This record gives sequence, structure tokens and C-alpha cells, in this order.
Amino acid sequence: MSDLRHPAHTLASALDGYRVEIDPARQRADIVLCRPPFNVISMTQREQLRITFEALDANEDVRVIVLRAEGEHFSSGGNINGFLQATPEHVSRLAWNVAAPARCGKPVIAAARGYCFGVGFELSLACDFRLVTPTTLYALPEQKLGQIPGSGGSARLQKMVGITRTKDIVMRSRRIPGPKAVDWGVATEGVPDRELEAATDALVDELRGFSPLAQRTAKKLLNDTEDSPLSVAIELEGHCYSRLRSSDDFREGVEAFHGKRKPNFVGT
Repeated sequence: MSDLRHPAHTLASALDGYRVEIDPARQRADIVLCRPPFNVISMTQREQLRITFEALDANEDVRVIVLRAEGEHFSSGGNINGFLQATPEHVSRLAWNVAAPARCGKPVIAAARGYCFGVGFELSLACDFRLVTPTTLYALPEQKLGQIPGSGGSARLQKMVGITRTKDIVMRSRRIPGPKAVDWGVATEGVPDRELEAATDALVDELRGFSPLAQRTAKKLLNDTEDSPLSVAIELEGHCYSRLRSSDDFREGVEAFHGKRKPNFVGT
């Protein structure tokens, strides 16, 4: 697997079912699922995706990561035969691999049109921002195979929409259209299908305008306090706020505000 910690244009030779495009000028990395027409995700691919997210997290030229796909569908899910052939030890690592976007300290955007099923949906749920179109269909169809979601899908979804809607989605293998996903708070934003790429570009540029240090801090704080009592979350928020007060980025932000200019954040 190529070293993604250093800038490059496109990396794909050793990757199973996806490629990585890095644009140092825009401080952006794209992980592009490219096994058309349905971008089925293999067992090997899940582990490679984890390694890719970890490498991009360490790449100083990357500020924002985008997870997207070629063609009309994001992903119809995992390779079913792969489940039957995998060892119990391999299967036990699936949730850890799929959670890589959440552990990554940088903002991760999932942009999906068409089918976004099974592990494709679970990967999207582990991202920070989800952009959808009217063609997007989210689903966890494992019940049709006599299984349940195994990589965090039902757990993450329940945190977002509650137990009633999660049971409806998981136990009936219901498909959730993009507009409904936005209404329910599963997706961040819905845009016309032809505008998905432009909306992704705009969100990348918006996120790049903030302090990398403040964004890493906010993401970790929100992830770490999701299950915390309110009093604990408030205390941890105060500690993070206090530490950021001594950062170069905070000083730059204050000076830029008073100087009525755009801040130049460097991440320290």
C-alpha cells in the first residue's frame, strides 16, 4: 500500500475497490469507491480503508477527507461471500475498521447518491458530515440475510434517531430516502443530485477556513462526551476551551476579528 502520509495526486495500485486522490493545494483527500456498478465493499477493503484513514490523519498536507463513490450508487454493501469465508478473528475487527472515520482527527465528509446500504451506510454514519440527494437510499438490510448490522450501524443510528425509528429501519430492513434522512437528522444536508459535487466542494472549503486545532478538539470532545452526563460534558468542554485559549490559532482568530480580516490558522 502506498504511503499516504506524503502528498500525491492519485493512489490506487494496491487498493482493493477504491482509490485515493490528494490535492495538497486544497488540503483535501478523496477516498473514492470505484468498483462499479454497486461498489461492493470487500473484507480486505475494510481493513485497507482503516489504514488509509490513519495515514491521511497523519498527513500534514490534508485538512479535510471526503468519502465518495464513482457512478450512480455509493455502495450496495459488503461482499456476502466474504462473510462466509472470513475467520471469527477477522470478523471481530470489522467494527473497528469501519469506525476509522470517527477516530480520525480531521473532518470527514461522506457524499452519497443512490444505494448506500449495509457497510456503506455504516461507513457513512462514522463520518462527521453526510451529504445526500433525492436519489440517495440509506438501508441496513442485514435482516434479509438472517443477520444484524455488525459494524456499528444500529448503534450509531439509535443515537441519532432513537430506538423506535431504529427498530423500524433495522428490523424491517427499511430504505430511508435522502430527504427523509435529512428530516430525521441522519444526513447533514440534502442537495439536488447534479449539485452533490459542488456542495461537497463548498463544504470542504468552508471547513478548511477554521482552525485545524479547534476542529480536532471539537470533534474529539463531541465524540467523547456523546454518552456522558451533562455535568461531565460541560466540565470536559471547559477544559478543552481553557487549553485552546493558549493556542496560536486562538490568538490569530482574536487578532483577525479585531483587525476585520480573514484569519490565517496554522493548527498550533
